[in-house]
Order: sequence, then structure tokens, then C-alpha cells
Amino acid sequence: MIKDRKEYQILIVDDNKGDRVLIEAYLEDTIILPKISEAESFFHAKKIIENNPNFFDVVLLDLSLPDLSGEGLIRSIAELLPETPIIILTGYPDVDFSRKSLKLGIADYQLKDELNPLALYKSIIYAIERKKVTNQLISSEKRYKDLFQLSPMPIWVYEKVTLKFLAVNKSAVETYGFNEGEFLSMKITDIRPVEELPALYQAIQNDLSKKGINLSGVFKHQKRNGEVMDVEVYANDIDFNGKSAKIVLINDITFKSKYIQAIETQNKKLKEIAWIQSHIVRAPLSRMMGLIELINVEEESNNLSDDLKQLIQFIRESAIELDEIVRDITIRTEQIKID
Repeated sequence: MIKDRKEYQILIVDDNKGDRVLIEAYLEDTIILPKISEAESFFHAKKIIENNPNFFDVVLLDLSLPDLSGEGLIRSIAELLPETPIIILTGYPDVDFSRKSLKLGIADYQLKDELNPLALYKSIIYAIERKKVTNQLISSEKRYKDLFQLSPMPIWVYEKVTLKFLAVNKSAVETYGFNEGEFLSMKITDIRPVEELPALYQAIQNDLSKKGINLSGVFKHQKRNGEVMDVEVYANDIDFNGKSAKIVLINDITFKSKYIQAIETQNKKLKEIAWIQSHIVRAPLSRMMGLIELINVEEESNNLSDDLKQLIQFIRESAIELDEIVRDITIRTEQIKID
């Protein structure tokens, strides 16, 4: 058999010196560079681990030590080395306890009488690889949980059939005013104004029957205090713990909606002002311009004083200037477009 050239840090915890020697020989049969540390009691193992945290690739653990044994021993070693796979090596076959130990996080359960170099090597390699995959999954799950919980926007998951909330993040709790426990006892219909429910039920029915209507869009939601807000909703199907569900992202656009409404109201008023300028103000201004033209005719046929002529000229220039201002206001206002 070709020996494994990788260096492994292995901790053997067994009070039987003969068993430790045999296990070490098995390891040397399959691994070129096994770095072996030995402990004959839990107290001794604890000291070694505390001096070398996150150091070992695997622990080979006998279940009966002078100072600790059984389930208590497993839990204590696992607490000291949560990232390290633990393989039980015991001389006593106990099917029920072997199953229980696996539930406690033990990587493998081997009987000493049935052990051989290849079986031990395979158990170690499989345990290390399984632990790597498990740790990666745990790390990945934590990242997704952090993305969910730490998002500045409200996010929740609800079951498609019952419409019950299955999970909510901190932002949803802060935005809507319900605590997590209250949310998880509610349905998505509980945060909708009554007048919005018929449209919501229709959208849900269409979604369940695969008619293509997504629940994404702009809706109205209601907070615990009764305040209604405008929200943009983005929803996608997911499987959540075996349940057909939707994950929903909420963007509160209440301020944006009010801002747009204020702009539209302002633009409407500007349109009204433009109409007043072009129709109401312009009518007397046109009459004034006509009267000025009549004065011009009289000025040509009568001898007026220079002061009066200058006064008439000022009136004429002011009227023309006012006419240009009204025209400019009308043109500028008509350029305002309301989408």
C-alpha cells in the first residue's frame, strides 16, 4: 500500500498504553508523517488541547477514561475542539450508544477488535473530509443568515399555501413594529389594508395556478400602529425547510411617493399659472397695447408736449416689456412635462 505523504496532526486519547501503541503502529502503516500526541486522561487531553488550539486534524478517542467517560466525555472534547472531527475507538459494541454518539457530532464509531490499518486510515480521511464539507456548509449558512438578518431592507419568507410568515429579519421588525414572535404567528394578509386584500388574493391565486403574475410590484402595507406605507415588493420562489415558500424584499418608497406627488402638484399649479398668464392677464394687456397704439395715432396728429411724449414712450416700452415677460413665462411653463 502506498503511504499518504500528507502530514496529519493526530491526538490519541486512551488510558490503555497497549492500545495507544497499536493505534500508532496502524497510523505509521498508512501515513508517512503522522504527528501524534497522546493523552491518557481527559484532564491530560484538555491541557494538550488548550496549549494547541485549532491544531489537530483528528482526535481518536476511547470512551472510558479514568476521570470521564461516555456522553460527558464526548461533549467535553467536542466543546474543546468544535472544528475537529472526533472518531470513537472502543472495545465495547453498543449499537444504541453508537447512534447517539453520532447525533452528538462524532465523525465515526470504530470497534478496536475489528480495527486494522486500512480501516483506521479510511475512517480518518473520511472524517476529515466530511468535517471540511460540514464546516463549509455551516460557514455558508452563516453568511446567508447574516445577509438576511443584517440587510438594511425588510426581508421575510412566507409559506405559499398558508401565507404564514416563516422568517423575518431585524429590519422588518423595526419597520413594521411587530416583534419576531408576533410576525411568525401572522399571515402576509395581516399587514395589508383591507381595501388591498381582494387584489392580493387574486395575485396569490394566479401565482399558485402558475398564470404568470408575480407578487412583485408596488403595494400598500400597514404597520402595527396603523400607518400605511407605499412599498416596492420583490419576491422569488424558494424551498424553505421543505416548504414551498417565497422570499420577499421590501423597499419603503413612502417618502419617494410623497415627494413625487408634491412635484406633480407643484407642476399642476405651474400649469394653472401659465394658463392664467396666457388667458386672463394677457387679455387686459392686449387691450392696453391697443390703447397705446391709439395714443400713438393721436400723438402724430396733435402737438403734445415733450414731457407727455416721453411719458407715453415709457408706457409703451413698459407694456412691450410686460408682454414679453408674459410670453416667456407661458413658454417656459408649457415646457414642464408631467409623466
